Amino acid sequence: MVQHNANSTVLLGSKKVEIKPEFMRMAINAALKGIKNGGGPFGACIVDFDGRVIACAANSVINTPSPTRHAEVNAIDLACRKLKTHVLDKYAIYTTTEPCLMCRGAIYWAQLPIVVYGTNQKDARTLGFDELNITDAQFLKLAKRKTAIVGDFLRNEAQCVFSEFKKISGKLY
Repeated sequence: MVQHNANSTVLLGSKKVEIKPEFMRMAINAALKGIKNGGGPFGACIVDFDGRVIACAANSVINTPSPTRHAEVNAIDLACRKLKTHVLDKYAIYTTTEPCLMCRGAIYWAQLPIVVYGTNQKDARTLGFDELNITDAQFLKLAKRKTAIVGDFLRNEAQCVFSEFKKISGKLY
């Protein structure tokens, strides 16, 4: 299931999970903090279905240096270590930008059933990032697990991360 500009709930089986703006704003804040520390313009947060924030992380590709240190992967790693499990099937990920192919893979293997993103891959490409594009529909067709995707959530707010990145660094990788 793919929703755009949704601001209410996602139904997972019989469980209603509220999609909350404050969690996207936390991901945006993580990205802005990451930019100030020399990272790329991306942030992500892992939240349980009751609204408890488990982990937030920024992109750290440039300052690690490692091409796999995307915000989503960093947040998943932090959450898994904190929870002492590799299965995050009762959690949602909020990410400032639509996940790339690598991050979609990490999200799938972590079994995250809800993905909420702000800006989309087209927005990232206009900034100059060379994303391997896989659409939400293609991902859902390939996935054997049900995943709810809420796209373009607070997109205008999430775009401020790109503006700040251009002002401070603009260094592409």
